[in-house]
Amino acid sequence: MRVRKAVIPAAGLGTRFLPATKALPKEMLPLVDRPGIQWVVEEAVRAGIDDILLVVGRTKKSIEDHFDRIPELEAFLERAGKDGQVAQLRAVADLANIHFVRQGEPLGLGHAVGLARHHVGDEPFAVLLPDDIMAPEASLLADMVAAHERTGGCVIALKRFPPDELSLYGVVSTTSEPDARGLVAVTGTVEKPAPEDAPSDLAIMGRYILVPEVFAAIDCLEPGAGGELQLTDALRALIGTVPVHGLVFEGGRYDTGNKLDWLRATVELALQDDELGAPFRAALGDIVRREGIG
Repeated sequence: MRVRKAVIPAAGLGTRFLPATKALPKEMLPLVDRPGIQWVVEEAVRAGIDDILLVVGRTKKSIEDHFDRIPELEAFLERAGKDGQVAQLRAVADLANIHFVRQGEPLGLGHAVGLARHHVGDEPFAVLLPDDIMAPEASLLADMVAAHERTGGCVIALKRFPPDELSLYGVVSTTSEPDARGLVAVTGTVEKPAPEDAPSDLAIMGRYILVPEVFAAIDCLEPGAGGELQLTDALRALIGTVPVHGLVFEGGRYDTGNKLDWLRATVELALQDDELGAPFRAALGDIVRREGIG
Protein backbone atom coordinates (compact mmCIF):
# COMPACT_ATOMS: atom_id res chain seq x y z
CA MET A 1 0.00 0.00 0.00
CA ARG A 2 1.10 3.56 -0.66
CA VAL A 3 2.40 5.45 2.38
CA ARG A 4 -0.14 8.24 2.73
CA LYS A 5 -0.24 8.78 6.51
CA ALA A 6 2.31 10.23 8.91
CA VAL A 7 2.53 10.46 12.69
CA ILE A 8 4.39 13.34 14.34
CA PRO A 9 4.92 12.93 18.11
CA ALA A 10 4.93 16.46 19.55
CA ALA A 11 4.02 16.04 23.22
CA GLY A 12 7.46 16.70 24.74
CA LEU A 13 8.01 19.42 27.33
CA GLY A 14 10.96 21.09 25.61
CA THR A 15 12.89 21.61 28.83
CA ARG A 16 16.20 22.27 27.04
CA PHE A 17 14.75 25.53 25.73
CA LEU A 18 13.37 26.92 28.97
CA PRO A 19 12.31 29.60 29.73
CA ALA A 20 11.24 30.16 26.09
CA THR A 21 9.16 26.95 26.20
CA LYS A 22 7.45 27.64 29.51
CA ALA A 23 4.35 28.88 27.68
CA LEU A 24 5.28 28.19 24.04
CA PRO A 25 5.62 24.65 22.67
CA LYS A 26 9.15 23.95 21.49
CA GLU A 27 7.71 22.83 18.16
CA MET A 28 6.42 26.38 17.66
CA LEU A 29 9.84 28.02 17.99
CA PRO A 30 10.43 29.75 14.64
CA LEU A 31 12.98 28.78 12.03
CA VAL A 32 13.17 31.89 9.84
CA ASP A 33 9.50 32.66 9.07
CA ARG A 34 7.61 29.58 10.27
CA PRO A 35 7.60 27.27 13.28
CA GLY A 36 9.66 24.10 13.29
CA ILE A 37 6.58 21.87 13.22
CA GLN A 38 5.51 23.39 9.91
CA TRP A 39 8.87 22.51 8.33
CA VAL A 40 8.23 18.88 9.33
CA VAL A 41 4.67 18.83 7.98
CA GLU A 42 5.87 20.34 4.70
CA GLU A 43 8.53 17.63 4.43
CA ALA A 44 5.85 14.95 4.77
CA VAL A 45 3.72 16.63 2.10
CA ARG A 46 6.68 16.78 -0.31
CA ALA A 47 7.03 13.00 0.11
CA GLY A 48 3.44 12.50 -1.05
CA ILE A 49 1.83 12.15 2.39
CA ASP A 50 -1.53 13.89 2.76
CA ASP A 51 -2.87 12.63 6.11
CA ILE A 52 -0.98 13.64 9.26
CA LEU A 53 -1.65 12.82 12.92
CA LEU A 54 0.01 15.06 15.50
CA VAL A 55 0.41 13.51 18.96
CA VAL A 56 0.30 16.43 21.37
CA GLY A 57 0.06 17.19 25.08
CA ARG A 58 -2.42 19.42 26.86
CA THR A 59 -0.09 22.44 26.64
CA LYS A 60 0.14 22.33 22.82
CA LYS A 61 -3.07 24.11 21.82
CA SER A 62 -1.11 26.66 19.79
CA ILE A 63 0.03 23.88 17.43
CA GLU A 64 -3.59 23.06 16.68
CA ASP A 65 -4.37 26.75 16.17
CA HIS A 66 -1.44 27.17 13.78
CA PHE A 67 -2.82 24.63 11.31
CA ASP A 68 -6.39 25.98 11.54
CA ARG A 69 -8.05 28.83 9.68
CA ILE A 70 -8.41 32.19 11.48
CA PRO A 71 -11.17 34.01 9.55
CA GLU A 72 -10.92 37.19 11.63
CA LEU A 73 -7.21 37.60 10.85
CA GLU A 74 -7.73 36.75 7.20
CA ALA A 75 -10.53 39.32 6.93
CA PHE A 76 -8.36 41.99 8.58
CA LEU A 77 -5.51 41.32 6.15
CA GLU A 78 -7.88 41.36 3.17
CA ARG A 79 -9.22 44.77 4.20
CA ALA A 80 -5.61 45.98 4.43
CA GLY A 81 -4.91 44.72 0.91
CA LYS A 82 -2.38 42.13 2.12
CA ASP A 83 -3.54 39.36 -0.19
CA GLY A 84 -0.13 37.66 -0.17
CA GLN A 85 -0.25 37.12 3.56
CA VAL A 86 -3.83 35.84 3.33
CA ALA A 87 -2.68 33.28 0.77
CA GLN A 88 0.17 32.20 3.06
CA LEU A 89 -2.17 31.65 6.01
CA ARG A 90 -4.65 29.66 3.96
CA ALA A 91 -1.87 27.55 2.48
CA VAL A 92 -0.78 26.47 5.98
CA ALA A 93 -4.31 25.32 6.82
CA ASP A 94 -4.54 23.47 3.50
CA LEU A 95 -1.18 21.66 3.65
CA ALA A 96 -2.74 18.28 4.48
CA ASN A 97 -5.53 16.61 6.40
CA ILE A 98 -4.20 17.21 9.91
CA HIS A 99 -5.57 15.43 12.98
CA PHE A 100 -4.67 15.50 16.66
CA VAL A 101 -4.57 13.04 19.53
CA ARG A 102 -3.40 13.69 23.08
CA GLN A 103 -0.71 11.78 24.91
CA GLY A 104 -1.87 12.03 28.50
CA GLU A 105 1.44 10.93 30.02
CA PRO A 106 5.01 11.17 28.66
CA LEU A 107 5.59 7.40 28.57
CA GLY A 108 8.02 7.34 25.65
CA LEU A 109 8.15 7.36 21.87
CA GLY A 110 6.82 3.83 21.62
CA HIS A 111 3.75 4.86 23.60
CA ALA A 112 3.24 7.98 21.47
CA VAL A 113 3.36 5.97 18.25
CA GLY A 114 0.98 3.41 19.76
CA LEU A 115 -1.65 6.12 20.14
CA ALA A 116 -1.86 6.30 16.34
CA ARG A 117 -3.20 2.73 16.04
CA HIS A 118 -6.83 3.59 15.31
CA HIS A 119 -5.96 6.41 12.95
CA VAL A 120 -3.42 4.40 10.96
CA GLY A 121 -5.40 1.17 10.79
CA ASP A 122 -3.79 -1.49 8.60
CA GLU A 123 -1.68 0.86 6.47
CA PRO A 124 2.06 1.53 6.44
CA PHE A 125 2.85 4.96 7.82
CA ALA A 126 5.68 7.40 8.40
CA VAL A 127 6.88 8.72 11.76
CA LEU A 128 8.68 12.07 11.83
CA LEU A 129 10.25 13.40 15.01
CA PRO A 130 9.97 17.20 15.09
CA ASP A 131 13.41 17.75 16.67
CA ASP A 132 14.91 16.58 13.37
CA ILE A 133 14.43 19.22 10.70
CA MET A 134 15.46 18.30 7.17
CA ALA A 135 16.65 20.89 4.66
CA PRO A 136 14.02 21.56 1.96
CA GLU A 137 16.16 19.96 -0.75
CA ALA A 138 16.67 16.73 1.23
CA SER A 139 14.93 13.70 -0.30
CA LEU A 140 15.37 11.38 2.70
CA LEU A 141 11.70 10.73 3.48
CA ALA A 142 10.75 10.26 -0.17
CA ASP A 143 13.68 7.84 -0.56
CA MET A 144 12.48 5.92 2.50
CA VAL A 145 8.97 5.67 1.07
CA ALA A 146 10.44 4.30 -2.16
CA ALA A 147 12.54 1.80 -0.19
CA HIS A 148 9.44 0.58 1.65
CA GLU A 149 7.66 0.07 -1.66
CA ARG A 150 10.57 -2.13 -2.80
CA THR A 151 10.99 -4.13 0.41
CA GLY A 152 7.49 -4.16 1.93
CA GLY A 153 8.75 -3.69 5.49
CA CYS A 154 10.01 -1.07 7.94
CA VAL A 155 12.61 1.47 6.87
CA ILE A 156 14.51 3.60 9.39
CA ALA A 157 16.84 6.54 8.76
CA LEU A 158 20.47 5.93 9.77
CA LYS A 159 23.43 8.26 10.10
CA ARG A 160 27.06 7.54 11.04
CA PHE A 161 28.37 9.01 14.29
CA PRO A 162 31.68 8.87 16.17
CA PRO A 163 31.76 6.44 19.12
CA ASP A 164 31.48 9.12 21.81
CA GLU A 165 28.11 10.30 20.41
CA LEU A 166 26.39 6.94 19.92
CA SER A 167 25.11 6.80 23.51
CA LEU A 168 22.66 9.59 22.58
CA TYR A 169 20.81 7.45 20.04
CA GLY A 170 19.41 4.07 19.15
CA VAL A 171 22.08 2.10 17.27
CA VAL A 172 21.62 -0.79 14.81
CA SER A 173 23.56 -3.91 13.93
CA THR A 174 23.75 -5.03 10.29
CA THR A 175 25.16 -7.90 8.26
CA SER A 176 26.69 -5.86 5.45
CA GLU A 177 27.57 -2.41 4.18
CA PRO A 178 24.85 -0.28 2.55
CA ASP A 179 24.04 -1.02 -1.08
CA ALA A 180 24.24 1.53 -3.91
CA ARG A 181 21.04 3.19 -2.72
CA GLY A 182 22.24 3.41 0.88
CA LEU A 183 19.97 0.57 2.04
CA VAL A 184 21.14 -1.97 4.61
CA ALA A 185 19.42 -4.91 6.34
CA VAL A 186 19.00 -4.32 10.08
CA THR A 187 19.59 -7.34 12.31
CA GLY A 188 19.31 -5.72 15.75
CA THR A 189 18.83 -2.47 17.67
CA VAL A 190 19.93 -1.14 21.03
CA GLU A 191 18.83 2.11 22.67
CA LYS A 192 21.53 4.53 23.88
CA PRO A 193 24.40 2.01 24.24
CA ALA A 194 27.67 2.77 25.97
CA PRO A 195 30.37 3.41 23.31
CA GLU A 196 32.01 0.06 23.95
CA ASP A 197 28.68 -1.76 23.55
CA ALA A 198 27.52 -0.09 20.33
CA PRO A 199 27.07 -2.72 17.59
CA SER A 200 27.96 -0.26 14.79
CA ASP A 201 28.42 3.44 14.08
CA LEU A 202 24.95 3.71 12.51
CA ALA A 203 22.48 5.61 14.70
CA ILE A 204 18.73 5.84 14.21
CA MET A 205 17.51 9.30 13.24
CA GLY A 206 14.01 10.69 13.56
CA ARG A 207 12.44 9.31 10.40
CA TYR A 208 10.71 5.92 10.14
CA ILE A 209 8.44 4.06 7.74
CA LEU A 210 6.57 1.49 9.81
CA VAL A 211 4.11 -1.30 9.10
CA PRO A 212 1.00 -1.91 11.25
CA GLU A 213 2.60 -4.98 12.86
CA VAL A 214 4.54 -2.51 15.00
CA PHE A 215 1.47 -1.95 17.18
CA ALA A 216 1.48 -5.55 18.41
CA ALA A 217 5.16 -5.15 19.27
CA ILE A 218 4.40 -1.93 21.17
CA ASP A 219 1.71 -3.74 23.16
CA CYS A 220 4.37 -6.12 24.49
CA LEU A 221 6.89 -3.45 25.46
CA GLU A 222 8.33 -3.14 28.94
CA PRO A 223 9.94 0.13 30.07
CA GLY A 224 13.40 0.39 28.55
CA ALA A 225 16.08 3.09 28.52
CA GLY A 226 15.03 6.03 30.68
CA GLY A 227 12.10 4.03 32.05
CA GLU A 228 10.14 4.72 28.85
CA LEU A 229 8.49 2.56 26.20
CA GLN A 230 11.07 2.74 23.42
CA LEU A 231 10.20 2.49 19.74
CA THR A 232 13.68 1.05 19.22
CA ASP A 233 12.71 -1.96 21.34
CA ALA A 234 9.54 -2.49 19.29
CA LEU A 235 11.61 -2.43 16.09
CA ARG A 236 13.97 -5.03 17.52
CA ALA A 237 10.99 -7.30 18.24
CA LEU A 238 9.87 -7.02 14.61
CA ILE A 239 13.19 -8.17 13.15
CA GLY A 240 12.74 -11.65 11.73
CA THR A 241 8.97 -11.27 11.33
CA VAL A 242 8.93 -8.39 8.84
CA PRO A 243 11.79 -6.93 6.78
CA VAL A 244 13.57 -4.08 8.61
CA HIS A 245 15.99 -1.96 6.61
CA GLY A 246 17.95 1.18 7.29
CA LEU A 247 18.58 3.97 4.81
CA VAL A 248 21.96 5.60 5.44
CA PHE A 249 22.12 9.32 4.65
CA GLU A 250 24.63 12.09 5.27
CA GLY A 251 23.64 15.75 5.11
CA GLY A 252 20.56 17.91 5.33
CA ARG A 253 19.61 17.24 8.97
CA TYR A 254 19.41 19.73 11.83
CA ASP A 255 18.97 18.53 15.41
CA THR A 256 16.87 21.42 16.66
CA GLY A 257 16.46 19.71 20.02
CA ASN A 258 19.65 21.52 21.07
CA LYS A 259 20.27 25.25 21.04
CA LEU A 260 23.43 25.28 18.95
CA ASP A 261 21.95 23.29 16.07
CA TRP A 262 18.73 25.32 16.26
CA LEU A 263 20.83 28.45 15.74
CA ARG A 264 22.75 26.78 12.91
CA ALA A 265 19.51 25.69 11.25
CA THR A 266 18.15 29.23 11.51
CA VAL A 267 21.26 30.64 9.82
CA GLU A 268 21.50 28.05 7.05
CA LEU A 269 17.79 28.07 6.23
CA ALA A 270 17.79 31.88 6.18
CA LEU A 271 20.71 31.84 3.74
CA GLN A 272 18.62 29.64 1.41
CA ASP A 273 15.59 31.94 1.57
CA ASP A 274 14.86 33.68 -1.75
CA GLU A 275 13.99 36.99 -0.11
CA LEU A 276 16.27 37.02 2.94
CA GLY A 277 19.31 35.13 1.66
CA ALA A 278 21.31 37.95 0.09
CA PRO A 279 20.75 40.65 2.76
CA PHE A 280 21.24 38.11 5.55
CA ARG A 281 24.53 36.96 4.02
CA ALA A 282 25.69 40.59 3.99
CA ALA A 283 24.64 41.01 7.63
CA LEU A 284 26.57 37.89 8.60
CA GLY A 285 29.62 39.26 6.82
CA ASP A 286 29.38 42.45 8.89
CA ILE A 287 29.22 40.41 12.09
CA VAL A 288 32.20 38.25 11.08
CA ARG A 289 34.30 41.30 10.30
CA ARG A 290 33.26 43.05 13.52
CA GLU A 291 34.12 40.01 15.63
CA GLY A 292 37.41 39.40 13.82
CA ILE A 293 36.43 35.84 12.90
CA GLY A 294 38.42 34.01 10.25
